Amino acid sequence: MTGKVVIVTGASSGIGRATAILFAKSGSNVIAVGRNEKELSALRNQAQGKKGSMKIHLADIRETTQVERLVNDTVQNFGQIDVLVNSAGIIMNGSVENTTLDDWDKMFDINLRSVFFMMQKCIPHLEKTKGNIVNVSSVAGARSFPNVLAYCVSKAGVDQLTRCAALELAPKNIRVNAVNPGVVVTNLHKRGGMADESYQEFLENSKNTHPLGRVGQAKEVADLIYFLASEKASWITGATYEIDGGRAQTCAR
Repeated sequence: MTGKVVIVTGASSGIGRATAILFAKSGSNVIAVGRNEKELSALRNQAQGKKGSMKIHLADIRETTQVERLVNDTVQNFGQIDVLVNSAGIIMNGSVENTTLDDWDKMFDINLRSVFFMMQKCIPHLEKTKGNIVNVSSVAGARSFPNVLAYCVSKAGVDQLTRCAALELAPKNIRVNAVNPGVVVTNLHKRGGMADESYQEFLENSKNTHPLGRVGQAKEVADLIYFLASEKASWITGATYEIDGGRAQTCAR
């Protein structure tokens, strides 16, 4: 991946952050996108001395003009786009009975709409490089879980978007895949409103809900994203890869 130009959204923390670091370490020119300037600056400092480069880009990917500026700036600065990693996402609690329309819309704007628009704007440039897209979905895209309705439905949308786009873009030699993590140690649930003590209890209980007996680490998901973006996965497209310690194979418990 040396010299490849890689856009990573949601790079302020979690899976996006680990992915951005991995690509920079491997010699790629990374555009790390997020809304937290302090965390992005820390990420850039962490990437210093790596084989590749790290350029931070402060943006709210819900805003179409900011997405367009991101893509245009990337092409202007680097001349191309080789890989798009859509890692930005949020989670909020809510059932079919009490999820508000505002919460529903916010979840879909970030988890699905922005993924679609980022893909759409990058496609002309990915066609030139025969590049690829990796979307970060969730085990919740394939399995149902109570009280996270909008999250589950938005991630199911990401999975179907991945498959449909893979078929449509195959003639352009653009591959599209997704990763579907189980519970991974990130700030996702805390940002969604889970208190520290509840989060620790959640992680502890996940030892029982994940057959391998532990939660995942962001670096493990980043490794899979890197593989799917690389030439080693050149004959893989339209796949939604479970990386969840066996979580998707279990029944409700």
